[in-house]
Amino acid sequence: MPTSEPTIKAVLAGRPVTREDVRAWETKRLGKAAAKIGLPVPTGDLARARMAFADAKSELGPDEIRRRLARDIRRADAVARTSTRLSRGSRATSTCDLYVTGAGTAAEFLAWFNDTGRDDYAHSMIAANPDHFLIDTAPDGQQEVIETTGGSPLATRFLIDYSDTAEIITQRNPEFPLDASGVARTGTGLAIGGVRHEFRDHADGFHAHLCVEFPRLTMPSMVTQHRMHLACEFSNWITLAFTR
Repeated sequence: MPTSEPTIKAVLAGRPVTREDVRAWETKRLGKAAAKIGLPVPTGDLARARMAFADAKSELGPDEIRRRLARDIRRADAVARTSTRLSRGSRATSTCDLYVTGAGTAAEFLAWFNDTGRDDYAHSMIAANPDHFLIDTAPDGQQEVIETTGGSPLATRFLIDYSDTAEIITQRNPEFPLDASGVARTGTGLAIGGVRHEFRDHADGFHAHLCVEFPRLTMPSMVTQHRMHLACEFSNWITLAFTR
């Protein structure tokens, strides 16, 4: 296991973005997420603030997080249902590519990412992005997520099952042998989007092609801004996976 952080190069819609840019975005979102959930903004450098904020969210517990964000969730659910209905099954995609060196393989990362039995699983899931408020996986594998997606003013709640890909629009790319894909649904079972995250090794590490599907009529600015959300969460997950 490497002891130093891997090198991660992000490309958003063909545009290279520096690690410093991603960290600056994370720092900005930290304050907004703290205000959203009603917690003080943690102080110190970003690494310490990231973990302190994850600790504070964990200490609230799932029920309190759901209570504090209940109004947002109700409003976001109504928006998602309406945009899904009007989109008539069409999707808009938000994508990000990460090129990782100085770490292990794509398979090793996915083994870590999918290991819901890890003692630090829940904490690592919400630590990766300030906008992650709850990521809780049930024994049947279905995952409850409460987060702020992209530039949305609202926190949203959805359920995702990584064994359910029937309504994913984005087709598998045969050049990427590994993937983590699943449909995102409301609590009533309506498919509102999904993820198609694909991975392949290269000589010095691996390449992650990350894709999130939204209803086609989602505001374009939200779809665009979600690219940085992807860069932040997966860069931090990859770092956690290979430097612990």
